[in-house]
Amino acid sequence: MLDVLNRPSADPADERPAEDTATAPVPYLPHVLIAVALTAAYFLYSWVQYDHFRTPSWDLGIFGQAVRSYAEFKVPVVDIKGPGFPILGDHFSPVTALLAPLYWIWPSPVSLLFAQAALFAGSAVIVGRTAQQVLGSRATGIALTVAYGLSWGLQEAVKSDFHEIAFAVPLLALTCRALLLGRWTAAVAWSAPLVLVKEDMGLTVAMVGVVLAVKGQRKLGAALAGFGVAAFALTVLVLIPAASKLGQYDYWVKIEKTGTGAETSLVQVVTDALTSGERWEMVLYVLAVTGFLALRSPLVLLVLPTLGWRFVSQDANHWGLHWHYSAVLMPIVFLALVDAVRAVRTSPRAWLAAYGKVAVAAATAVALTLAANLPLRELLKSETYAADVRAEQARAAVAAVPKGASVEADVPLLAHLTADHRVYWVGTAKGATPDYLALDLRGWSGQTSDPAITASQLHPEAAYEVVHRSEGFAVLKRK
Repeated sequence: MLDVLNRPSADPADERPAEDTATAPVPYLPHVLIAVALTAAYFLYSWVQYDHFRTPSWDLGIFGQAVRSYAEFKVPVVDIKGPGFPILGDHFSPVTALLAPLYWIWPSPVSLLFAQAALFAGSAVIVGRTAQQVLGSRATGIALTVAYGLSWGLQEAVKSDFHEIAFAVPLLALTCRALLLGRWTAAVAWSAPLVLVKEDMGLTVAMVGVVLAVKGQRKLGAALAGFGVAAFALTVLVLIPAASKLGQYDYWVKIEKTGTGAETSLVQVVTDALTSGERWEMVLYVLAVTGFLALRSPLVLLVLPTLGWRFVSQDANHWGLHWHYSAVLMPIVFLALVDAVRAVRTSPRAWLAAYGKVAVAAATAVALTLAANLPLRELLKSETYAADVRAEQARAAVAAVPKGASVEADVPLLAHLTADHRVYWVGTAKGATPDYLALDLRGWSGQTSDPAITASQLHPEAAYEVVHRSEGFAVLKRK
């Protein structure tokens, strides 16, 4: 990467050959067929996880409530995080309003899972077609479509239910494609909307500006970098605090405090970040999927903002290979690989030029090898689809809550109730007295043998009676 950054700045005209060599038409059909298969695989995994009540967190319920609010032309409120909680005062993701039309047709959080599957798979088309267009090989394009589609970052995001970054993934793919083809205005146009996906994306937009400057587009790059920084500052210092009940951006605490609530000094934050094996393992895996050749491209700079905030975070969930945080890095590093392969073809170092010829095959082999131990492999196991006693008990608990009622529920049940109930999360419904409680007797809220006592502890102002109970769940109605 240092070799690329130390080159003299190119005149804009110097970029034309790169664009001109990529003008041959590339058929959509092979890549679209792979994307259809990927959409089916992503969605099937998500749907089975949802249908079997294996949700890993409360996030699908949160986004389900937010999109339902947009679909009903209301200010997005998420009662799961607290009665009347304005979600734009938590994370700034107004882009999810684009899912409202889909929600009109399919009023279920499952529609969000389908949208995410389609967005991820669509980004694979962009990556694969760009690879074929730039490198001139159909086999290379198809190989990278598959390798990218099965990459660990996307698979872990699918496993983590729906998140707003589903929109960032194709936008970043389109941004990197434009940068590769020398289409500078298009790079700006595709990257600018990232500021509506999540507040930290403003820093990534700023880094796109840096890459433009590296490629000789100094004025345009400086303007975009300024826009990205300004959007980030405006969002976290003004917009989110204005919408938040707390009057501040609450996620600074992820840097300032450890999981135990202890304050952390700046020196300790930096020391922890630089000496953490888990954090560096994350970087290793991000780069390994490209055989480390992505380091030869300035596009790899775009991973720095996301890796940066994850490094300084004191929340261990942000460091490793799990959850959805690495999905936004996948289109960047795969298209950085494409850029690097193109660049090293003319390298005076014979070994580097030779490595460039096999880099795509190596990346594909790495992706397929890793995929053998990633979430989608579960689709090949019969037990994934087998009847589950606990799931049936959860389904019965959901059915015991009348449509339209307000309900305070545990995490496994949240998303299944958001479409036609007002839903709170157990323990965050202070100030509200829901009509029903739906408790997981062996899970998230802690084991309990007497749900009536739990109800009295949660809501001493009201009396509840058990109207449904199984080994795993209990539903109580307010008297």
